[in-house]
Amino acid sequence: MMRSLIFAFAASLFAAVGTVQAAPAEPNAVVQGIADDLGSALEGRKDELRNDRDKLIKLIDQIVLPHFDIDYASILVLGQNARAATPQQRARFAKAFYDSIAHRYAEGLLNYTRGRINITPYKGELNDKRSLVRTEVILDDGKRVPVDYVFHKTREGEWKAYDVVIEGISYVSNYRNQVAAEIQKSGLDALIARLETQGSKALESLENTKS
Repeated sequence: MMRSLIFAFAASLFAAVGTVQAAPAEPNAVVQGIADDLGSALEGRKDELRNDRDKLIKLIDQIVLPHFDIDYASILVLGQNARAATPQQRARFAKAFYDSIAHRYAEGLLNYTRGRINITPYKGELNDKRSLVRTEVILDDGKRVPVDYVFHKTREGEWKAYDVVIEGISYVSNYRNQVAAEIQKSGLDALIARLETQGSKALESLENTKS
């Protein structure tokens, strides 16, 4: 079950973002295009990438970074703690948290197969600055997991993803609760240092935190 959930999270997170396009695309078009690009990037390379973690992480960086707003997402994850954090702390947390996410869910990316993400037609918008894209991820056992991508429009006019909602559970809200508990226990600097040194192990520990 845990492996299936990891695949759903990885496929949804990595399919929601992708390579730079000539002009800003609507969120639905971004998700559809990147789902196709992801399948092409992995085709015939899964064994190679499974045996070379550095290449796999670089591939994730190439796909994720251009269209995922790491800074915005990390501020939301920090929640009220972002107000007390210095710019340097926020920047370190954003990078450490993203790196941990990338390593934690890298294996899930290898389970992605072209055509296993169905995008549900959705034309509504939360407002002119935010939009929601609904999809279904088809797991190995045939189960269909509803996955929503939340986008916001940046000051530059580009749509970027910042949250993934799996079966009604927001990854931003989920980690925000866990991060808040960790900060209350050990402090922000200690959390950042642990993410920087322990990476995915620190993130896995956070996921097991009971708030």
